[in-house]
Amino acid sequence: MPLLARLSSDTDSGIVKTIHYRNTFPPGILQQVSPQPRETFYGHHLGLSLGMRSWLSAGLALLQLAAVSQAIEMKIDQKEKNRQVCSGMYSRKSWGGNTEPFIMTKFLKPDDIAEGADPLVSFVVFEWKDQALVGKPENEVSAGGEVVPDANRAFICDQTNAEAGLCSKDDVGSFILADNATDVSKSEIISETIHLKDPKAVNYHIAHTGYYCVGTYAFSEHDYTAVVEFRNAFGELPAAQIAKLPFYAAITVVYAFLAIGWGALYYLNRHDILPVQNYITAILVFLVVEMFMTWLFYDYQNRNGFNTGAKAIMIVDSVLQAARNSFSFFLLLIVCMGYGVVKPSLGKTMVYVRWLAITHFVFGVLYSVASLSVTPENAGPLILLVVLPLAGTLTAFYVWTLNSLNVTMKDLMERKQTIKAGMYRRLWWCILLSIIVIFAFFFINSWTFAGVDQDEFVPQHWQTRWFILDGWLNLVYFADVAFVAYIWRPTANNRRFAMSDEIAQDDDGFEIASIRDSFDIDLENPDSDNGPGNTKPPAYDAPRERRESERRDQSPLPAPVPQKPRSSLPAEDLEGETMFALGEQSDEESGDEEERKGLTAGSKKD
Repeated sequence: MPLLARLSSDTDSGIVKTIHYRNTFPPGILQQVSPQPRETFYGHHLGLSLGMRSWLSAGLALLQLAAVSQAIEMKIDQKEKNRQVCSGMYSRKSWGGNTEPFIMTKFLKPDDIAEGADPLVSFVVFEWKDQALVGKPENEVSAGGEVVPDANRAFICDQTNAEAGLCSKDDVGSFILADNATDVSKSEIISETIHLKDPKAVNYHIAHTGYYCVGTYAFSEHDYTAVVEFRNAFGELPAAQIAKLPFYAAITVVYAFLAIGWGALYYLNRHDILPVQNYITAILVFLVVEMFMTWLFYDYQNRNGFNTGAKAIMIVDSVLQAARNSFSFFLLLIVCMGYGVVKPSLGKTMVYVRWLAITHFVFGVLYSVASLSVTPENAGPLILLVVLPLAGTLTAFYVWTLNSLNVTMKDLMERKQTIKAGMYRRLWWCILLSIIVIFAFFFINSWTFAGVDQDEFVPQHWQTRWFILDGWLNLVYFADVAFVAYIWRPTANNRRFAMSDEIAQDDDGFEIASIRDSFDIDLENPDSDNGPGNTKPPAYDAPRERRESERRDQSPLPAPVPQKPRSSLPAEDLEGETMFALGEQSDEESGDEEERKGLTAGSKKD
């Protein structure tokens, strides 16, 4: 219920007699917010049906927090939902700036005022922590002089309340304040009567950081319109959004350093680059541009306000966000399919993946446009035509990605490719950890907000709302991108690793009896099979797998001739932190060759 909703008026005289409301002033503060111009985080919203009233209230509070005003100017009128507006404000000392922060309210003179009439509007400005000082209890007061929580309170000074001693007759038409409001209030409280016949602008100076509200009421029941400007010292950007300015500047620099580091490795190993690494290069460059555009939007709005230029940048940034989400899902899917490491090509499957990414991007752009042009109050069933397809493509990406990752890991384990399987096992843990962090953060915040009174939610969290809704998700996303870039970073042996299979390191094909047989040489008959004169190669074909049911006391096959394996992937070279760093095999081979040449030369001299 919005501010000043419970009214009982004298319809004969047309003058408000009393205003009844239980508990504190004002109620329904979370509903008195204007739509935000930019909150298009469609890829990050979570919804849960928990069946508990407290959890439901917490979820509603999160949605209401997302709707806190981001416009620096707000309209206020006699309609029930527009009588009060609130916004966080920083003092000049808290954040710095070139001007003193203020709240300016300008009432527009109505055109339909009758000759000789002078309609009045009750007007009040206060900081949220001083809300208990606005209004007085009508009857019930506790022994200590404190207001009983359930007592009815009078907020408007009219003739009846003036005669009852709740206010002075000189203050008729204004809001009632506590007798000690000036002494005990933490910030200044302004309560005035606005004459619509000749309205004046009211300027409220901000001396302390806080959550400030402007409340009005049509004392003479005449329509009115006013514009409230919340002007901070640092510029035109709303106080609830100013923290995003340094945040996106910092994360843009971090992404730039990540891209530079990746680019250096890419250049040094440019002749040994895998196709999947080209996609990673593209998304790193894209993320630098996208984060820079987001910072540019807030910087431009802070300097020039939310004008046409800011709206144009906002639309471009919304399209870039949709592209980032689609590109990210696309890259994660082809990586989980083993593209470039397990499979040199995805064939026709790549076409399907690209079409899914394009479809997701189109629906993401449509959702962004709908979010910017349609307010939640006016959204009807037609909005489902945009939401449901987007949810469908998002679900398709989730299911396909997890299934592909499981198939790739299973295939690698069956082929005993433990090193490559370790790469994808780490990726699996990265995805799982990200999901756990997201849900844990959501439940922790829901649990915290469930114990907070709904009216106190926004005033207490307006300074951190940006991090709850946007900031921490960007940090999780950055951690995932950095992890994938580190594991798949370019090295000198990318293609050798990708196109080669690891030799199994088990001993299933070796038998103790075979070793024993290698010593049974028939010296008496040199031409026999076991004689030293036999030049025929041994017919050795050791089994690759030993079944548990098979038991042999003696191998029927002769022992193999020991020789140095010529695998292109030595085991010691595959134990590095990165899966692409295979060691300096060429150096070892050249060293062995020199050693053989030395031994040959020595034997010739002898």
